[in-house]
Amino acid sequence: MPKHKIHPHVLSAGQQHKPDNFFYRLFSSQRFLAIIGLVFLLMIVFPLAKTYTQKKLVENEIDGVKKEISNYESTNADLTDMVTYLQSDQSLEEQARLNLNLKKPGEKVIVIEDQKMATSSDDTNNATQDESNFMKWWHYFFS
Repeated sequence: MPKHKIHPHVLSAGQQHKPDNFFYRLFSSQRFLAIIGLVFLLMIVFPLAKTYTQKKLVENEIDGVKKEISNYESTNADLTDMVTYLQSDQSLEEQARLNLNLKKPGEKVIVIEDQKMATSSDDTNNATQDESNFMKWWHYFFS
């Protein structure tokens, strides 16, 4: 007599034959599939996040450089205007009058001396001549 009795497997319409091995149970479990999906999701999200932050840093740097460019362009425009003015005849005449004390033919130059400035400078010269060297240094640094 055989020790093992063989039972026939009868499948009805609603039943399917499921193998009873480890890998089949592993791959058919919802938990395992969720973990695999989460791992793939993380493998995609982390590089995307890193790329996004690098993109933001580059965009901020580009904005900073654009601001610097606009500042330099406005400074350049101001300097160009200044050069144009300084090369004009009006500027040359003005500088000659101020720095070289030149005048046009037929003009009279009047120099007005400030009396207060002349008096106060004389007083300070007299006062400093009477003071000691130490007091002169004291007034120089602390007055």
